[in-house]
Amino acid sequence: MRGGALILAMALFLPSAPALAHAMLVKAEPPRRAVLTVTPGQVRLWFNEEIEKDYASLALLGPDKTPVTDVKPHIAADDPRAIVLPLPELASGKYTVKFRVLSVDGHVVDSSYDFTVKSKAQQQ
Repeated sequence: MRGGALILAMALFLPSAPALAHAMLVKAEPPRRAVLTVTPGQVRLWFNEEIEKDYASLALLGPDKTPVTDVKPHIAADDPRAIVLPLPELASGKYTVKFRVLSVDGHVVDSSYDFTVKSKAQQQ
């Protein structure tokens, strides 16, 4: 028992190395695999840490795998951890959100996910 207490006491007083965390996607609107009946007005992605605005890219690819807009994404004015892409009206189909961001620690996050827009007629 004494050995365990000694190890615990030593661990409490040893300097700890800082954790090397990278930007991770923590929330997305529209969310992954969502099935929507209303066209979203934007794609907004939130990360767990601030991202470099000059190196952030976000695109929405339509069912034909081409970008649906030429509008450039921007970092949200109210949150430096969020990137926003305004969207035009979308037709029914499967869409792919592609993003690539550079976190302030220099780590690149490059990923994608899909969501679907269905008309109300397709729901019935």
